[in-house]
Amino acid sequence: MRTGVRLGVDVGKVRIGVARSDLHGMLATPVETVQRGRGDLVRIAQLAAEIDAVEIVVGLPIALSGRDTPSTDDARGFAAQIARDLGIPVRMVDERLSTVSANSALRASGRNAKNSRSVVDQVAAVIILQHALDLERAAGTPPGLIVDTPEGS
Repeated sequence: MRTGVRLGVDVGKVRIGVARSDLHGMLATPVETVQRGRGDLVRIAQLAAEIDAVEIVVGLPIALSGRDTPSTDDARGFAAQIARDLGIPVRMVDERLSTVSANSALRASGRNAKNSRSVVDQVAAVIILQHALDLERAAGTPPGLIVDTPEGS
C-alpha cells in the first residue's frame, strides 16, 4: 500500500462531496461539501494543499449496465480539469451505487433526506475513497484509471 493522503471527490451537478484518507491509506473520512460552479476547483485545490494530498480519487458514475451516462462525461471532464490545474495524479474509480449507499447509511443513522442533503455528498465521497483504498490494499496496485492530461495543458 502506498503511503500519502488521498482526497476523494464525488462530483455532482449541484454539490461536490470531498473526503480524505489518513497518511497510511487505511480510512476515509468526510471533509466538506463544495458548491459546484464558480470557485469549486479553487476550493478543491486548497483542500488538496492543506492536507498535502499525493493523489485525488474521483468517482466515475457509470450505469449498472456498465454504460456511460451524462454524469460519466461530466465527471471525466471535471477530473481532467483537476489533473490539469493541480498537477497531482488523479484517478477515477467506479462509483456505482455510492450515493444510494450514502443515503441508506444516513437513513440508518436516523437522518432523513431533507436534513442530509448537506452531508450525503461527503458520505458518497467517503464511500468512493474507501472503496479505492480497499481495492489497492487487496490488489497491491493503484485502483481505477489514471486521468491523462494532454501535453502542454
